[in-house]
Amino acid sequence: MARPTFNELEAFRAVASKRSFRQAADAMGVSRSALSHTIIALEKTLGVRLLNRTTRSVSPTEAGQRLLQLLEPALRELDTALDQLADDRGAPNGTLRINANKAAATWLLSHVVPYFLRQYPGVELDLVSEGRLVDIVRDGFDAGVRLADAIPQDMIAMPLCGPTRFVAVAAPAYLAGRKPPATPEDLRHHACIRQRLPSGKRYFWEFSRNDQELSIDVPGPLSLDDNGLMVQAAVNGLGIAYVPESFASSDLRSGQLVTVLTDWCPPIPGLALYYPGYRHVPSTLRAFIETIKRHRHSA
Repeated sequence: MARPTFNELEAFRAVASKRSFRQAADAMGVSRSALSHTIIALEKTLGVRLLNRTTRSVSPTEAGQRLLQLLEPALRELDTALDQLADDRGAPNGTLRINANKAAATWLLSHVVPYFLRQYPGVELDLVSEGRLVDIVRDGFDAGVRLADAIPQDMIAMPLCGPTRFVAVAAPAYLAGRKPPATPEDLRHHACIRQRLPSGKRYFWEFSRNDQELSIDVPGPLSLDDNGLMVQAAVNGLGIAYVPESFASSDLRSGQLVTVLTDWCPPIPGLALYYPGYRHVPSTLRAFIETIKRHRHSA
């Protein structure tokens, strides 16, 4: 029997793991059409159907699931061996994929990425910025960056920066003639700039003071999906926004915005890099971690 190529097996692993031709093609840097032809060629070589395909989904067949279970450890060992060869060459080489939200990506671009790319020219950094929480292992990322309290318990986490906090902000013009909210419940009588999450759901504003915690589904005529736009809407007097303090800091300094409910907005753990501890850490990620350790205190 003819033997499948390494590229065909990698392609199958990507599609079967992600259960999506689009996501697998994006991760591999190929077109969906090329990836589909690769899978068809692999199935023809093996003489068995590996994937169930519909217009909405893709999933491994029973034979495909068995092949995936056998391939995963073998390809991980191969990745480890190739990575150790990179160590022998003395410099990391290859692609490093990191998933982050916009705030985290902005922080990395300011404080880590310039130093990293200068020191390791053989590494291609693929920094994917999106708001939704993803399974970094399933989606093919080496690491992720999120707020520390949103990181899964089975991951290794390394703090990037100190505590942060969300703040409720409004323009003085909006508050003029209105009674500022004294408690989170008072927000029900204000125009709030609501946030729509990547899942489509609206974010419930979360507040805490002493041992009391509140989650409020605030009212408001405007919903946005970007912190920067929410700040701009607040500056324009459209209502109260609830955003990471870093997004509003310049407008707070200039007086275009003021905070409300300050004593209900305590600091929370800041950003952290996280990655699975049960598998080999590639040399590219180890180099990125060392760069963070050298430069995070200058942030």
